[in-house]
Amino acid sequence: MSKELKIGEQAPDFSLKDQDDSSITLESLAGKWVVLYFYPKDNTSGCTVEALEFSALKGDFEKIDTLILGISPDSVKSHRGFIEKKELTVRLLSDPEHQVIESFGAWQLKKNYGREYYGVMRSTVLIDPSGNIAFHWPKVKAKGHARVVLEKVAELHG
Repeated sequence: MSKELKIGEQAPDFSLKDQDDSSITLESLAGKWVVLYFYPKDNTSGCTVEALEFSALKGDFEKIDTLILGISPDSVKSHRGFIEKKELTVRLLSDPEHQVIESFGAWQLKKNYGREYYGVMRSTVLIDPSGNIAFHWPKVKAKGHARVVLEKVAELHG
């Protein structure tokens, strides 16, 4: 189920709806640095921390021509509510069939209280302006992660 991403390889293209029901494709983002952060569920503690931190740093990412996109299996409506409730400034993409989540290796076997199930592994992929994978964080802790990503983008951006 889990795909291993390789630095330098072409990122899988995708087309997903954002919280405003607008379609976003990777192809349409050519020429920009793109942060795709994959998270399990809107309005949960870790996912809220991560979304708030990315929102707080959005201006810093924009200064280095970088777009932030959060992706989860939640619906467009759920994303819209999450953004309104938490006053988020990042775009959130809906992947209810988890096709994009799988293509980026974030759909994995998880274990919780002795139970095994497939779900979203919190992870982040940085895509360069040519559409190639520039960096991959396969398993991340929500707190402080946005700052780590910003520092890596700044380093690679030059």
